[in-house]
Amino acid sequence: MTRAARATHALQALPAPVRWLAAPVALLGCVILLVGNWGTPPAPVTPTPRAKEVPYCEALARALPQQLTGHGREHSDSPYVVIWSSSPRTVLRCGVPRPDALNGPQALKSAPEVNGVQWFDEPDGEGGYRFTTTLREANVEVSVPAGAYPNYADPLPALSDAVKASVPVWNEPLPGAASTSPAP
Repeated sequence: MTRAARATHALQALPAPVRWLAAPVALLGCVILLVGNWGTPPAPVTPTPRAKEVPYCEALARALPQQLTGHGREHSDSPYVVIWSSSPRTVLRCGVPRPDALNGPQALKSAPEVNGVQWFDEPDGEGGYRFTTTLREANVEVSVPAGAYPNYADPLPALSDAVKASVPVWNEPLPGAASTSPAP
């Protein structure tokens, strides 16, 4: 006897009211399983800013808007992560490491400037974009998922204003940059 035949035989052996409820109960179980897995997305990875970046990140968290292009700010367990309830969620992280892609010779030439803050943009691999500030005392990263806004750069003006007010321009030489002064 095949597995399907055994299952049919076992189902027919049950009383009629149980057989009638088997399909709706199985369907309800599938729906509960699917809805349960559609819960809140996983929490973003919390960065560990260097000691000198902490005050800038804390000031930025206070300066960021409660509403970002019509989407409310959500609670975050980290002072270095701010989330807005766009669908999908927009996430800002302060104190992230400098992206390796910024070390190339052409990286800063293609980074757009918005309201006095330069952003390095790169695809996130899922149709959205990841923006990271350049030449600031603390690196600020903004993840804008595909479909969150009509234009992927829509949140940058409001965020740039807060970054400009909270995180000063970096005044040290770039890592790996050669000195421009002549050797003695």
